[in-house]
Amino acid sequence: MNNRQLFQQHVAQTSPSPVAIEIVRAEGNYLYGVNGEKYLDLIGGISVCNIGHGNPKVKEAIKKQADDYLHIMVYGELVQSPQVKYAELLAKHLPQNLDCVYFTNSGAEATEGALKLARRATGRTDIISCNRSYHGNTLGALSVMGDEYWRNAFRPLMPGVWHHDYNSEALLTAINEQTACVIIETIQGEAGVIEPGIEWLRQLRKKCTDSGALLIFDEIQCGFGRTGKLWGFEHYNVIPDIVLLGKALGGGMPMGAFVSSHELMQVFTHNPVLGHITTFGGHPLCCAAGMAAFNVLLDEQLIAGVAEKEKLFLSQLKHPAIKKVRSKGLLIAIELDTAEHVSLALQRCLQKGLFSDWFLFAANCIRFAPSLTISPNEIREACDILLSCL
Repeated sequence: MNNRQLFQQHVAQTSPSPVAIEIVRAEGNYLYGVNGEKYLDLIGGISVCNIGHGNPKVKEAIKKQADDYLHIMVYGELVQSPQVKYAELLAKHLPQNLDCVYFTNSGAEATEGALKLARRATGRTDIISCNRSYHGNTLGALSVMGDEYWRNAFRPLMPGVWHHDYNSEALLTAINEQTACVIIETIQGEAGVIEPGIEWLRQLRKKCTDSGALLIFDEIQCGFGRTGKLWGFEHYNVIPDIVLLGKALGGGMPMGAFVSSHELMQVFTHNPVLGHITTFGGHPLCCAAGMAAFNVLLDEQLIAGVAEKEKLFLSQLKHPAIKKVRSKGLLIAIELDTAEHVSLALQRCLQKGLFSDWFLFAANCIRFAPSLTISPNEIREACDILLSCL
């Protein structure tokens, strides 16, 4: 059996027809196949590879940390430099009330930890989330996910969760003294790049503050410069009580985090002690890689170029088959008339050396979420391929 057959036989599948191209190398903004194929990567590991593939500073940080130590004991009595330094760096670049980091293995686990924190800190149980929202696939995260197609097969789910439309008055009205938290994506990603109304977001912040509910912003996909600012919420001047991080956080290594105030995080230390624990969250190798990638993002001022690259994409993405383009920085949804046409376009793009994807709750939209390092020439190349396939 070849690797493709072994993949289909022994690796758990999540769709009946995976792309299943075999990748042997990734560098910059390109993926390379086993037979010499070259693909321009417009997914970036689903917004993970913000600084491109194979950055030498990230690889060097991983090698150095591997020489020092790998896993010893992540959450316990041991002070580990990679974890401490990365937490300090993140806190330095977040608002003052977001100064305490709990590292996890993934964005979904960050969601789970934040929901526990909100319930424990407020003593309340009700949670409000949005329709067409995505916060991960574990059971608690699935409960706050906003789409019944994905939820229904796994019921019963976590009780006390109420879904309302993003940007709706109904969501604001639903917040009361029983609400532990409201969890929303700062920019809805899987819905096809939907922004919040500024006034709605500010009213949401005020309603949470007045009622004592905690406000959780999911920045797992839109954080780390993807929208043209370091954090998506900076566009709206609204600060959450808890922020969720993931994807680009680990520089290509598996990592998530939820960040809140030092005061709030203390509730995990008593009644019960070890109120939230993890074996591998904040692994030293992941922290070393993530910190190196974050420093590259900052030192090379990659965020400064996002707005111009977005404009270039928008200027190129013009075709009768394109119904609408929604974007926030380098998170772009290209809307076609049907999901079937999206699927066909993606297949044709792959044949021409362009690797892209679609959105869970907007299957009629093509996803472009390239690395922030993508060049103007690569943007033109990507758009030329897509337009020719359309």
